[in-house]
Amino acid sequence: MKPVRAAAAAAVLGALAATATPASATPPAGQCQTAEAGGQPVTKMPWATTWLAPERAWPVSTGRGVTVAVIDSGVDADHPQLREPGAVLPGKDVLTPGDKRANFDCVSHGTAVASIIAARPLPGTGFRGVAPGARILPIRVSERDASEQQGAAVDATVFAGAIRYAVDAGATVINISLSLYADQKPVREAVRYAQRHDALIVAAAGNAHAQQGPDPVTYPAAYPGVLGVGAMTIDGSRLPSSQVGPYVDITAPGGGVLAATRVRGHRYYDGTSFATGFVSGTAALVRAADPRLPATEVAARLIATATPASGPADQYGAGVVNPYRAVQDVLSTTKPAVLPPVRPSTVDPAAERRTAAWNLAGREGRRIAVLAGICALLVVIAAVVVPLGRRRGWRAG
Repeated sequence: MKPVRAAAAAAVLGALAATATPASATPPAGQCQTAEAGGQPVTKMPWATTWLAPERAWPVSTGRGVTVAVIDSGVDADHPQLREPGAVLPGKDVLTPGDKRANFDCVSHGTAVASIIAARPLPGTGFRGVAPGARILPIRVSERDASEQQGAAVDATVFAGAIRYAVDAGATVINISLSLYADQKPVREAVRYAQRHDALIVAAAGNAHAQQGPDPVTYPAAYPGVLGVGAMTIDGSRLPSSQVGPYVDITAPGGGVLAATRVRGHRYYDGTSFATGFVSGTAALVRAADPRLPATEVAARLIATATPASGPADQYGAGVVNPYRAVQDVLSTTKPAVLPPVRPSTVDPAAERRTAAWNLAGREGRRIAVLAGICALLVVIAAVVVPLGRRRGWRAG
């Protein structure tokens, strides 16, 4: 990293860490009867952060001012890397009746995804989110680990209501780390509602890769205009469970990636759920860098700037998301210039005469060479045959 960018990134880290103050996001009464325990803090730099190096884009954009909705199991706003005031909004629990918040989590899944998107840097901790300036809008649709590996058992009407709420609450990026394996009309119409309101939906491609036969089609990743995300491992290969299909638009780290748990600490996770968080975070960086850019062009930018992967498009899409290039690269929106018509070359009579003369000379030279070769061969034959004939008195042998 260049010294200026390193200093800028350090300044961002310090500013974000300095604003962190404790919050209170105790789960409501009756929730989290069998809550998972928090993890242990991990200080070392995770491989996904090293691979993507999102801090290179922070001098230009940290995602500040962008709201990213996380439709999942809730997000624990008490985690040390998410407790900065305004980092996690109260959100909404659409799973249970009443006007309830969603800034708590019983199973860590939503907290992990949100932390990959926007975890604030913490001194002595290598893990941090892709867009540490972004806001998280938690929307709770599941009270268990909403892993897409088995297909989330989420009611389609609840799911659709979560998408619409995200749009109405001002989210311009919507992270969906859940997968449905059927085209549900309420969800399809909610996706169109989000697209009409210029919200970009980033959705997991799913973890039900079949060893034989085609993979099931995953929704909402398969809907037009939705950015479907596959998962890769530390060696750049596809995560074995990551699904394969035309709905995979882009890939991100998803095998053995570090993320936050509820309450405190970290844990290593596998799945396209977590790969989706890296892409949503990158989308937040782009939307903050250029707020006027429509959602369709944000998606196009992420695809155009992806790092090519060594595999087919139905497994890796356009390649691996690249936060730095997505923010920094200047993509031309103008049509290629029209070249003037090619004019036929004019005929030069003198040049044609010279060419004809050279061609004639070449043909004559080749004839002379052939005749000279024949004469030389006859001389050789005569030099051998005549002395032999004289010795034998010209009698037949």
